[in-house]
Amino acid sequence: MSVERNSAVWAERVATLVDRWVRWGLRHWLLGVNLALFLYVLLPILAPTFMALGWDVAGRAIYLVYRPLCHQLPERSFFLFGQKATYTVQELHLLGLDPTASSWQRRFFIGSEAAGYKMAFCERDLALYGGMLVAGLLYGLVRTRVRPLPWRAYLLAILPLALDGTTQLIGLRESTWGLRLITGLLFGVATVWVLYPRMDKTVQEALGSPPLAT
Repeated sequence: MSVERNSAVWAERVATLVDRWVRWGLRHWLLGVNLALFLYVLLPILAPTFMALGWDVAGRAIYLVYRPLCHQLPERSFFLFGQKATYTVQELHLLGLDPTASSWQRRFFIGSEAAGYKMAFCERDLALYGGMLVAGLLYGLVRTRVRPLPWRAYLLAILPLALDGTTQLIGLRESTWGLRLITGLLFGVATVWVLYPRMDKTVQEALGSPPLAT
């Protein structure tokens, strides 16, 4: 009986501890999301920084990790520590990119001493996830006074990105770094606005507390 009682006591303690951690995580979900976004945005910026410092192994490891997450085309990515922040394909040919490289092969061009080194994700991803990070931090300051964005307004906000990305993908036109930034930023901010207040309400209901938003 003593063994069974001890097992029951320990099981109860573990369940209580797990419950406390789960509730803590739910209460601080915004902190966790913002930290995750901060790291997600920071690492692609560190990649060219590491390359410029000569820490090739660390820099290339970041490019490798982000490769499945973004096309990493150099003509659609910002460069650091070079002559310019953005380049056309033709300009990159003069700075070390193989003129015969296909679009797939261009993904693997990290940069050079003359061109600088590209971020590990594209211009649009920088705006999208950077916008989500900034909007998430601002949301933390005003979350009790924010109503969720209506879904129809959200669809309108992400429509520019859909149009810009689709028309570029099928070859009707070529986007610009400015359009990629604007459309990505709209998408990121609108996503935070439509999801975070609803997430707060769901969490508060799960915890049995009054909703934060008023």
